[in-house]
Amino acid sequence: MLIGEYTHNIDAKGRVFMPAKFRDDLGESFIVTKGVGKCLFVFSSEEWANFSGKLKDLPISDVAAQSFTRMLFASACECEGDKQGRILLPQRLRDHIGVTKETVIIGVMTRAEIWSKEGWEEYNDSAYQDYEETLAKLAELGI
Repeated sequence: MLIGEYTHNIDAKGRVFMPAKFRDDLGESFIVTKGVGKCLFVFSSEEWANFSGKLKDLPISDVAAQSFTRMLFASACECEGDKQGRILLPQRLRDHIGVTKETVIIGVMTRAEIWSKEGWEEYNDSAYQDYEETLAKLAELGI
């Protein structure tokens, strides 16, 4: 299970250090793609297969689902860590999250997420403001 929060800088070549605890769960090669909001999703190959398997069953007539699927797959790339545990983030993905230097990499159960430090702080500020609303939604879902 991927948990925790780590801060790392992106170097001049666009590489960022993937935490060792995450590399163990993600494997040698993993998928990075645009996430929901201003983050990147990072899936192990196994989790990518599970997640994409669910998406392939969405109706082709569902415009929102097809839009999400297009965005997700078009922006996806396979990454492998170098000997220092760094991965190269393509410029288009760095632009998507607006990162120039500092990143925050978080664990979200079955995936990791990469955020710009500013984006993560902004998200946290708004998420805490909506905390009670979120709890109510979880109660509706039976959690």
